[in-house]
Amino acid sequence: MKKLSFVLFTLLLSLALTACGAKEEEKTATNLYEEIKEKGEITIGTEGTYAPFTFHDESGKLTGFDVEIAEEVFKRLDIKPVFVETKWDGMIAGLDAKRYDMVANEVAIREERLEKYDMSDPYISSKAVLVVGEANEDIKTFEDLNGKKVGQSLDSNYRKIAEANGATNTVVDGFNQAIDLITSGRIDATINDNLSYLDLKKQRPDLAIKKVDEEADVTSNAFLFRKDNPELVEAVNGALADMMEDGTYLEISTKWFGEDVSK
Repeated sequence: MKKLSFVLFTLLLSLALTACGAKEEEKTATNLYEEIKEKGEITIGTEGTYAPFTFHDESGKLTGFDVEIAEEVFKRLDIKPVFVETKWDGMIAGLDAKRYDMVANEVAIREERLEKYDMSDPYISSKAVLVVGEANEDIKTFEDLNGKKVGQSLDSNYRKIAEANGATNTVVDGFNQAIDLITSGRIDATINDNLSYLDLKKQRPDLAIKKVDEEADVTSNAFLFRKDNPELVEAVNGALADMMEDGTYLEISTKWFGEDVSK
């Protein structure tokens, strides 16, 4: 009788564990995109200090090219975008920690990033440029950075370019801080996106800086997501493709840059 009771207990325990496992599997199978749709909003990590991609206008409103592109994408998906502002060097760590669902901040597509993260189809193509003080005659090419001081964000691909050319890096929060360090003589140079440089010169034409070199290769940039969220990435890519097709992307791009920056 005791043996029969033990067998029955074991069977019931096995069934209970199977049921729990099935529930856990069902919970795990719920994808992020479905959760976002059910909630009706998506959280997006961004700097808010990186013109013209993500910054605050004179009224204090968060705006910029990346912001408008993201807003249009999720308008088409009937999801409200909620932007979470953070410094660049902690932005990807914030994605890992699930402080937000994705990042929209002109993130370069790199092989090492693709190993750990999902990325959307590219929506910005740009070139890295080398910027120095107007009176600087020592630095004319990237190779001239050997032994010089630069200012780059810690997790920036521009830092890697600078250090590969022998520069010593001073960690900065962003492009504007690097420019301030150049004009005050505390660093020699910085590397950043050509579109950001052109926008800065348009906004502040009296800045005593100049562009002396640019990379030959174009860098593609995209939205960044945690790994294994194919439904969300597919939905975003579909919206981006529709924007390219119907001219909305070109309209936003022309507003900010005067041209199509996806090519």
